[in-house]
Amino acid sequence: EIVKLPKELPPDLDPFLRKSLVQAAKIKSDPAKYLAALRDWAAKGSGSQYALTPEEVIGRSQGRSTENSEAAAHFEIGQYLQKAGHAEDAVEHFKRAHELQPDNWTYKRQAWQYVSPMLQDARAVYGTGWADEIEKFGAENYYRALDL
Repeated sequence: EIVKLPKELPPDLDPFLRKSLVQAAKIKSDPAKYLAALRDWAAKGSGSQYALTPEEVIGRSQGRSTENSEAAAHFEIGQYLQKAGHAEDAVEHFKRAHELQPDNWTYKRQAWQYVSPMLQDARAVYGTGWADEIEKFGAENYYRALDL
């Protein structure tokens, strides 16, 4: 569990925060299993049961579609503009990255973070926010399933 909710949330809790907590509680992950595999690999190197052969690495690597490549370019331009102090200009590129690759949580979280560290006010700029997207795509899709 990422978030363990109390039996009852305060009735005056901000609706967006309530929605965020409820959605976060639905996210499934297995950090203990991942950490154990990582430690095994770090300790044993290529002798680890989790180490991949070069062929397996290539087999698991995913090529980028034209849309994903264009999304990556827009995201990087947005990052550059944001860091250079041109936040308003960056938004256009972040939005385009989101349109081209809607399942990329990194692009969304990063853009939203620039608008609002708590991700609450991002909806005013992007028309959507973290809880909205989790609800739309499903909490079970937030992290890829471990393939160990």
